[in-house]
Amino acid sequence: MKQKIRFEKNFKDDILTVLEFSEVDPGVVMLLHEEEYSLAELTLASKEGVDAFLPLFRRRSFFPAMDMAVKLFEGSVAFFKNKAEEKLVIEYNDIEAFPGEDEFRLDDDVELDALLDEDGDSKEDEMREIDSEDDTPVFTPEDTSEHEN
Repeated sequence: MKQKIRFEKNFKDDILTVLEFSEVDPGVVMLLHEEEYSLAELTLASKEGVDAFLPLFRRRSFFPAMDMAVKLFEGSVAFFKNKAEEKLVIEYNDIEAFPGEDEFRLDDDVELDALLDEDGDSKEDEMREIDSEDDTPVFTPEDTSEHEN
């Protein structure tokens, strides 16, 4: 999954806003989460290193995996040092978490319908087998349950 993490500084209110975007469909990026931090605290923590930065950066509602968190730290160190820079975007693809792995590719000559069709029955036949019983509720005059009405 491809993600974009955007850092935005608000000097007036001393707030750092972190926006997490994700590619939900190829070419379609959607905002997933927004988190606010103390700009002064994170700037100081970024100077002290990753061990000081991550406990402040990771929260219950925004807890990136370690490899992504370290990449966000490393990519944002210069951003925190530069007071003139107000926005930063760091892109992350979770395929980076598995170095040496190739992207999954399906051979063109594979017949998908043949793989999915185990016994040759159509979906309609399978649905008839599952729903062969009459499940209409039957009420008797003695039934005083609330479901009668």
